[in-house]
Amino acid sequence: MKQTYTVSGMTCGGCVASVSEKLSGIEGVENVLVSLEKGQAQILMGHDIPLNVFKGALPERYTITKNGPNVLDAPENRNDASNGKKTKFQQLRPLFLIFTYLLGASLLLNYQEWNTQKAMLDFMGLFYIVFSFFKFLDLKGFPRSFRMYDPLAKALPFYGWIYPFLELVLGLMLLMRFQIPLALITTIVILGITTFGVTKTLLDKKSIQCACLGTALKLPMTEATFIENAIMVIMAFAMLIFP
Repeated sequence: MKQTYTVSGMTCGGCVASVSEKLSGIEGVENVLVSLEKGQAQILMGHDIPLNVFKGALPERYTITKNGPNVLDAPENRNDASNGKKTKFQQLRPLFLIFTYLLGASLLLNYQEWNTQKAMLDFMGLFYIVFSFFKFLDLKGFPRSFRMYDPLAKALPFYGWIYPFLELVLGLMLLMRFQIPLALITTIVILGITTFGVTKTLLDKKSIQCACLGTALKLPMTEATFIENAIMVIMAFAMLIFP
C-alpha cells in the first residue's frame, strides 16, 4: 500500500536525505519518495504502519502527519509520472550540461598540440574541481545524502565529511600533474566503492537523491550516476595501463 504524509521541518537536500534514510529503515517500508518542494513523503509499505512509528523514527526537528491516500497522485503529479523519461532527463539536465562543459574545456586546452592522455587528465581534474565545488555549497548536508548509498560513508561517517576535500585535492593533483599514479589509483578505489553502492541502489529500485553534485542541485539516483562514475574509473584504468 502507498500512503502520503506531510513532513515539516525540512530545509535542504540534507534534510531530505535524513528523512528518507530514517523512514526507509523502518521495518515494512519498501520505498520512500521525499519531496522538499511539497513538504511530503510518499511511502510504499508492505502493511499498514502506525503514524507513531514514523514519528518515533524521525528526529524531533521534523513533524509528520498523515494525508489522504492520493495527495501525490493528483492530476498534476500524475502528469509528471506519466512523462517518465522526459521528467528524468529534465532533472538530469544540469549533470549533462556540466559534462558537456568539462569535455569542451578539455578539448580546447589540448586542441593545438593534441595529446589524449593530457586531455583525459584535464577532464578528470576539472571534473573533481567542479563536483567538489557543488558539494561545498552544502557541506553540512552532503554527508547525510552521500551515506545513503556509499558503503564506506555508511560504515565511516567522517568519510562523507572529508570526501569533498578529497575530490578537490585529487582535482588539483591531476591538473598540476602531481603524483598522477597515486591520484589515478585513489580514483579507482573511491569511485569504485561509490559505483558499487550506486549499482546496489539501482538494483534495489530505491528512489533517493544523488549527492554527486551535493545537495544544491536535486538529482535523482539514476543510471546516469552509474555511467558518470564508471567513465572516471575506466579513464583511470586506461591511463594506468597505457601511460
